Amino acid sequence: MTVEAVVAKVSDLMDGDMKEVKVGETTVLLSKIKGEFHAVGGICSHYGGNLAEGACRGDRVYCPWHMSAFNMVTGDLLEPPGLDAVPRFEVRIAGEDVIVRVPEGAGDRRIPEMAKGNAAADPRTFMILGTGAAGLAAAEALRQDGFQGRVVMITQERRLPYDRPELSKNYLAGANPQEVLWLRSREFFETHDLEIFLETKVTRVEAGAKTLAFADGTVMKYDALLLASGGAARPLEVPGGNLANVFTLRNLEDAEAIIAAAKQGANAVIAGASFIGMETAGSLSARGLKVTVAAPGKMPFQRTLGPEIGRMWQRLLEENGVSFRLRTRVERLEGRYRVEAVLLDNGEMLPADLVIAGVGVKPATEMLQGVPLNPDGSVTVDEHLRAAEGLYAAGDIARFPDWRTGELIRIEHWRLAMQHGRVAAHNMAGKKTPFRDVPFFWSERLDIHFQYAGYVSDWDEIIYHGDPESRNFLAFYVKNGRVPAAAGCQHMQEMSAIMELMRLDRMPSPEELRRGPVDFVRRLRES
Repeated sequence: MTVEAVVAKVSDLMDGDMKEVKVGETTVLLSKIKGEFHAVGGICSHYGGNLAEGACRGDRVYCPWHMSAFNMVTGDLLEPPGLDAVPRFEVRIAGEDVIVRVPEGAGDRRIPEMAKGNAAADPRTFMILGTGAAGLAAAEALRQDGFQGRVVMITQERRLPYDRPELSKNYLAGANPQEVLWLRSREFFETHDLEIFLETKVTRVEAGAKTLAFADGTVMKYDALLLASGGAARPLEVPGGNLANVFTLRNLEDAEAIIAAAKQGANAVIAGASFIGMETAGSLSARGLKVTVAAPGKMPFQRTLGPEIGRMWQRLLEENGVSFRLRTRVERLEGRYRVEAVLLDNGEMLPADLVIAGVGVKPATEMLQGVPLNPDGSVTVDEHLRAAEGLYAAGDIARFPDWRTGELIRIEHWRLAMQHGRVAAHNMAGKKTPFRDVPFFWSERLDIHFQYAGYVSDWDEIIYHGDPESRNFLAFYVKNGRVPAAAGCQHMQEMSAIMELMRLDRMPSPEELRRGPVDFVRRLRES
């Protein structure tokens, strides 16, 4: 049944304001933009964050949880990690009353409008190698851009696309996979004419000939290809590394194998203090395992986030049962058939029923021919994510120009890979679109929400508002008199404002930040 309700008075909102209101059981985001009232769904289509708790400017609003962005006039999705748009509702003014009408069955999300495949209208074949973040986002964006040719997605995995960051988070901690993993159904791909080849290995990509060769000898020709093959987890290359119950964590099969071995009370050793390693440590500890992290650094994340934030993460995990052996390396794994102990280079022997390597990934580009690879295996692309004629690269494998500095960078973040996939698809479809987005990643473990916006490989100074020891702070990374990156803990609305200020290149100067707290939400509104 259609529901209509008075949700505000005309005078309740100033221009640029937004407000969460209820129409029946539906959460609605009401906004006033250039003197007009608008209403869209108020719940983020990613994981259900309240959009009114984020930050907005113009017609753009960010979800404060994971920075999906939506248009407040149309409800359209502007930025991932969300895949769906939010609904748009009718607004009318009666005297001083603002009235919103929600039709029956509106729901809290809608699939963006997509073209259907039509070979007669467009005989081209666009292929996407990889069905992770970049690959899925690209396939959907092609249809949203009106591409009617053939879209073929290829993966070595036997599962449809899933939410890979959840593997080391909620899924490993014991969540129901139906609730946290699956992104799209098989019916979705069929409805939108998106072909998906599962359990299919590509052995060679010939950039010059525009062909892909498969393990069974089949060769296919493409008109455009997005290489979104991601990274391969680096194994633990030490004596005993081939024993049973020694794992990497990159795909769903890895996570399933770890869960099968993760008996309550078992001893688990994590080799490496990467984000995957630290999240895995927290998740296994939550399952009742005795977890030890062994890593060569003085503390976690010292080189990427700074010693104060690294110390915060270490203490948080220690409070939740995780032990650390820092400034050490795994020298050898011992056991008859499966791992039983880990020998560190300081001579200490750790009991181990399972070992997980968290020592990084390498770009999966060994199949690529005709395009030079960087020493780390990555592919250099231009601002349109183009590596060669008809060939694009996105996600973990792409080394791309940072539009703010011109520096070529490579970032292994889920949301960034989705951003890459969308921009690559726009360019494949003929919409010349430079990549000018802001990298972002998050970690939500043990009741804290940590977020990082922007990018910097090293810094001259970190300015703190608040104290990492309190787990409630903002941190600003200063390089060459600018602030190219910021991190925050328990400051989600401020971080969403910072995201947009970075996108607009209007961050406060280091001098202003040194003087004390800044109202970033207000700063954004006035920018």
